[in-house]
Amino acid sequence: MDSEHDQGRSGVPRRTFLRIAGVSAAGAVAAACGPDTPSAPVASTAPEATTSAPPASRLPSAPPNWDDLRSQLAGGLVRPGADGYGTAKHGFNQLFDGNNPVAVATVSTVQDVQNCLQAAAGRVTIAARSGGHSYAGYSVPEGGLVIDVAALNKVDVQGTKAVIGAGAKLGDVYAALARAGRALPAGSCPTVGIAGLTLGGGIGVLARKYGLTCDHLSSAQIVTADGRTLTASADSEPDLFWALRGGGGGNFGVVTEFTFDTDPAPDLTVFSLRFPAGSAAGVFAAWQQWIAAMPPELWANLVLSGGAPVQCRVGGCYVGGVAGLNTLLNNLTTNAGARPTQRVVKSLDYLGAMKYFEGSSNRQSFIASSRIITTPVDAAQVVEVADGRTGMDLLIDGLGGAVAGPAKDATAFWHRDALASVQVYAPATAKTRAKVAESVGDVVAGLAAAGAGGGYVNYIDPALPDWKTAYYGDNAKRLQDVAKKYDPQNVFRFGQGVVS
Repeated sequence: MDSEHDQGRSGVPRRTFLRIAGVSAAGAVAAACGPDTPSAPVASTAPEATTSAPPASRLPSAPPNWDDLRSQLAGGLVRPGADGYGTAKHGFNQLFDGNNPVAVATVSTVQDVQNCLQAAAGRVTIAARSGGHSYAGYSVPEGGLVIDVAALNKVDVQGTKAVIGAGAKLGDVYAALARAGRALPAGSCPTVGIAGLTLGGGIGVLARKYGLTCDHLSSAQIVTADGRTLTASADSEPDLFWALRGGGGGNFGVVTEFTFDTDPAPDLTVFSLRFPAGSAAGVFAAWQQWIAAMPPELWANLVLSGGAPVQCRVGGCYVGGVAGLNTLLNNLTTNAGARPTQRVVKSLDYLGAMKYFEGSSNRQSFIASSRIITTPVDAAQVVEVADGRTGMDLLIDGLGGAVAGPAKDATAFWHRDALASVQVYAPATAKTRAKVAESVGDVVAGLAAAGAGGGYVNYIDPALPDWKTAYYGDNAKRLQDVAKKYDPQNVFRFGQGVVS
């Protein structure tokens, strides 16, 4: 859910990093901030896949007693027609403002989550919501119950550990970590929730040096469909712990709290390079070779902005000083066949760098999808795909480095061998939705033809061909088995749940 991107003052798109985070453990995914340019993001518009309901004989059939549930919650519960419902139901992506949940529960304790599940499991669709950045609007289920975990937002840093509530947003997480002199690799958008982001993997500007957000997870507290509260770690519920690191939000239960291992907060050097019109293919071809050869201390992305001609910029950060970074940047510009028209390099502390990559926190309306580059693709072919598509961005984020450390099956996150992820991100309105969705689909197909396959679950897209394999590869079967073990009635079903 996750966008995991935004364009900050640098013009460098920020991500989510995800989604996810779009929703908490039970909502469906994707974290994302859209560009703070006039173009707003838009989530996919294809019809959602349907999933079979659990056997009726084993689930309650009567509707929930909402009045009883409301009386049991330390938080609150609003229903259609009540004051505040119109705001309470909204996620980040305005395309889904027409979705009408039957109720929105604001939970402030683990007991509240248990009460919600006791009242509603098997009776209505249930989705947890953290940041609400699900690209496909899965955290705002039509006719379902939204369990809003935003009030579970504590950030407690003790030594090298950080205990973070599922509702905490990245801006608050970074501020608390910085006060303690610690760091966690995560996304860029300040309003993305830690939950969706982590559950989908967690790509970010420090990923090449420190790994994914989920790689720093040491345990998670989760409430399962039957109301049990479990701790998943390497020593407790290890299969569930495996699945929570990259399996995507929405599948296994409602995560209420995460414990992370942190790193000392580094000083960073950030940069932005803008290249002249007509140079995109040469710069992208050089960038692919360059990022693969760079030390893990350097993270960079390349943004292709659709239009005629396609515009190109490169940005990122470096765990180190200006002199060392400049040497690495000179290597790129020498081989790119074009000199940047603008070059910005500056040193910042950890929190300053995280703020540098921030983009707009305003709600947006967008369609998005993704592909994964494993080996260099035909740069000219990709640029041709973006030609003339004004308003659309292709956000190509370097991976490798520490991301490639674990084996592909060590966690649920499958794309350990990726060179880069590609997020396709386009503004849309209710009126332009179908046309933009078609355009995004054409670009996704064009990327595949150029050699980019797969997809990132935090950029969840109902229209992505063969999405389960695209997100999870050979890990899909094990994820299904874990979901069936912890949610045998498929209570947390949704359009792209791992059991579908």
